[in-house]
Amino acid sequence: MENAFTILPMSQNFTINPGETTTGTITIVNPVNSTSDFSYSISVSPYNVIGEDYQADISTISAYSKIAEWITISEPTGTVAPNEAREVEFSITVPEDAPAGGQYAAIMVSSDPSKQESEGVSINNVFALASIIYADISGEVTHDGSILENNVPEFSTTTPISVGALLDNHGNVHETAIVTLNVSNAVTGEKIFPTDEDQNNRFSEIVMPETTRYINRNIDNLPVLGIVKVEQTVYYNNEVSTVVKDVILCPIWFFCLVLLVIASIIGFITFSVRHHRRKKSNI
Repeated sequence: MENAFTILPMSQNFTINPGETTTGTITIVNPVNSTSDFSYSISVSPYNVIGEDYQADISTISAYSKIAEWITISEPTGTVAPNEAREVEFSITVPEDAPAGGQYAAIMVSSDPSKQESEGVSINNVFALASIIYADISGEVTHDGSILENNVPEFSTTTPISVGALLDNHGNVHETAIVTLNVSNAVTGEKIFPTDEDQNNRFSEIVMPETTRYINRNIDNLPVLGIVKVEQTVYYNNEVSTVVKDVILCPIWFFCLVLLVIASIIGFITFSVRHHRRKKSNI
């Protein structure tokens, strides 16, 4: 039976000068519902992304993932008892000749396969979680990104509806995009999202250097049928883009029902006209 461990944090940001060493930590948690010790193994992989949907690539070494070779883990293997956590320190030593800009790696924590085999646990139960390292190496950093699209649909047959933005980054360091969403009933003006302090209508995403990323969010808790006003604002690399649209929500079944009613009316009118003509011709 595999252990459902967690790690914290899921991502970390560093600004480091060439020639310097900095340290950080990750915390491995073996939850209270676990029934056995969790034996872990830690490794470091390069971190890159593929495509506009940002599929993770932890195998390709690129100019932006050299930092994977600069990270040292203090305790690469160990054990965490149930309902306990262990903090593991790592260090990042940046070479003097390191290029300025972004560097990215994934600190991978997995169940230790050697311990699993000795305990008679299937090797298929090995799985891993990652803490992503976003590092900014000081020097001549280029910021060059733009908002290519800010998309809010005008019509949807299903809920939730999806809104999104397409962003590019031609610089040599990652950029942060901030998106805010506000949704209200277009007829009554009643706020739909956010409705209270617990709902966060502001979220951020990182755009890696020399990539294009499509970020999107689903808006739920919408009426099945109606019109809502959606306002999406994107803040990115000193650009601001706001789109406000009235979105018609019309499920397919309602659309089919309207077509059926229209067809019935047309059929009734056609039948009435023909019947009237027949009566007239019989006179």
